[in-house]
Amino acid sequence: MISFWQNSTTPMKIRGAIFLLFVIFLYGPLITIGFLAFQGPEGGLTFPMKGFSLYWFKQVILPDYLFDFRLPWLRSFILGIIVMIITIIISFMAGLAYRRGFKGSNLVFYGVIGSLIAPPFLISLGIGLGFANLELLSSWYSGGLGAHLTWSLPFGVLIMLAIFARFDPSIEEAATDLGATSWQRLRFVIFPIVLPGLIAIGLFGFTLSYDEFARTSLVAGDANTLPVDMVSATANAARPDLYAVGTLTTIFSLLIILLAFGVVYILERKRGIFSAATGSSTDENENYTKSMH
Repeated sequence: MISFWQNSTTPMKIRGAIFLLFVIFLYGPLITIGFLAFQGPEGGLTFPMKGFSLYWFKQVILPDYLFDFRLPWLRSFILGIIVMIITIIISFMAGLAYRRGFKGSNLVFYGVIGSLIAPPFLISLGIGLGFANLELLSSWYSGGLGAHLTWSLPFGVLIMLAIFARFDPSIEEAATDLGATSWQRLRFVIFPIVLPGLIAIGLFGFTLSYDEFARTSLVAGDANTLPVDMVSATANAARPDLYAVGTLTTIFSLLIILLAFGVVYILERKRGIFSAATGSSTDENENYTKSMH
């Protein structure tokens, strides 16, 4: 780092300083919250730290306070899983549909992308009013689910379209020449190639749902998800256990990301072993790998 600074030109130093400030801005709050979560029972929300212990983590797991974050976390987790599964299925089907093309595809595309432009609170309000007009009670698993899908599906569809844009049709044509049916092509050719992309879509869907507040705030009903409950606790009686929750959820999110990367790595490794065993050419392997990303 020191040698880079000494041997760099002034423009490079400026760009390096800007990048360093960006990294501090991005990760500084996470590190600060992590430190403050390990305070003693008398600790507050700011520095200096008062003691060092796991007291606030114990308060999250076994609370003796008004706010119990365990059920909200479970709701967020379950909702994230449901959103992940639905996002994967619909995105995959949308990718297959756009490969063939259909009437009104542009209208559907812009309709899907439009939910990214609309203000999240407006979407939450619209869904809440819709449930109220139908005399239905909105909850985290109904109105909340719909609101989260307006956030995750556009990303899933865009990723899927990008994957199929790089899909080498000659692979599918080779399977057809060998007598594969449409179902066999889908199951044994298309699906394995796009599987890493589907894992990425699932990761997007889960993480976008897991920490979503704005789209959930007006449709969660009386059973809050974790982000809504944390904002409520911040507004009423904030304590360092919020920092402990933030630290635990950050660790949990990182573990989910590492798990997704691990699965993709295993798939890549198995694919390499299979290619070596079948004697596939280098060019075919490269095309196969490019289609995944």
